[in-house]
Amino acid sequence: MGTDAYLTIKSSSEGLYKEKGSRFVSYAFPVTTQEDIKTHLETIRKQHHAARHHCYAWMLGSTRENFRANDDGEPSGSAGKPILGQINSFNLTNVLVVVVRYFGGKLLGVPGLINAYRTAAESAIRNAEIIRCVELEHFDIEFPYSSLNDVMKIIKDEDVDHENRKFEMVCSMAVNVRPSESERIKSLFSRIAGLKLLRAGEGRK
Repeated sequence: MGTDAYLTIKSSSEGLYKEKGSRFVSYAFPVTTQEDIKTHLETIRKQHHAARHHCYAWMLGSTRENFRANDDGEPSGSAGKPILGQINSFNLTNVLVVVVRYFGGKLLGVPGLINAYRTAAESAIRNAEIIRCVELEHFDIEFPYSSLNDVMKIIKDEDVDHENRKFEMVCSMAVNVRPSESERIKSLFSRIAGLKLLRAGEGRK
């Protein structure tokens, strides 16, 4: 798929699993920051304030190296880890999966809990639409009008995504490229006379 491409879910979804009177209500959310994760967790805890456990796992970033699993009071490794296992099974990232447990009065044992949390997490993910995304790096360029043809040749030859074009005496545009291509594209632009590479949003106000 490439290091810049990843799978995530398009929108939030829900699932449900029942075992020996216990209900495991599951939710999957698309997220991009830990602040998103915190907001969703707070909402779920308020919505299900009577539930005994709010277990979860999340993963962020196209490299899938930033993740966490939380058992929220269940035996160690019986809840968060199987939820994270389902995120890995579907090769997802930028996703939060929460499973809320309402205790039914009968103990399930660690193997039973692992199966319940895994199945509930899978249910929410299967009810979501999985989509492929490409991570992009953003930067702005400014250049004299006399260099417009040189800039547009690179844009066309390299099929560079761009927006917010302003063609005046001093021209500017926002450029979006895959991180793996960023340095090469920047090098091509830097050869153009008078062109300035800027971080996104640093152009003229």
